[in-house]
Amino acid sequence: MSNDDLHPDRTNHHDLHPYMIECAAEAARVARGVRATQLDDPTHCPDWDVRAMVNHWVLYTSHGLEHRALRKQLSEELTARDFTADPDWAEAYAAQLDRAVAAWADPAVWEGEVDLGMAKMPAGELAPMIIKELAVHGWDVATATGQEYRVSDGAARLVLDVVEKHGALYRQYDGFADPVPVPEDAPVFERALASSGRDPRQQAMSKLDH
Repeated sequence: MSNDDLHPDRTNHHDLHPYMIECAAEAARVARGVRATQLDDPTHCPDWDVRAMVNHWVLYTSHGLEHRALRKQLSEELTARDFTADPDWAEAYAAQLDRAVAAWADPAVWEGEVDLGMAKMPAGELAPMIIKELAVHGWDVATATGQEYRVSDGAARLVLDVVEKHGALYRQYDGFADPVPVPEDAPVFERALASSGRDPRQQAMSKLDH
């Protein structure tokens, strides 16, 4: 096995697009498992109920993901929309995820920069950060609704890499809490969650509550 096999390029289409497909499919599965009666339930994030978490998740991981590929800004209407007001929001989210993932299927999309409004970022660096959003907020929603968010070891490693690389930036904007201690031999995704300030044990406890 070569060094390239052990340490794939975390910024190119060939290595990352399969993880985008995987995490989007899992996000759609979790969304379909959210019951309407759970939307007003609390989450582990202060001041965010399931509805607020879902709206953030849908906006940035499906509409935002496609808009970044197309080099477009999110409209004010989209950023203010309550996606959960549509009884079929989960199916709409799944369809939008399909469009977003398809927009990133072109290797050319991974070249150049994406204008984020206040700054620009190379597309190949931004894409892993949105994949991370799919996974960690997918876990947030799954945990709050008694489900499980499952990822492959490869996708989990990608999420861990992003969290460790950009953790200070996320904490600067209150996106992450302080890291949660976990054993060194904990599964990779649990270490990624813990590094982002999430307690992986909450998922097991949530499943018992639901």
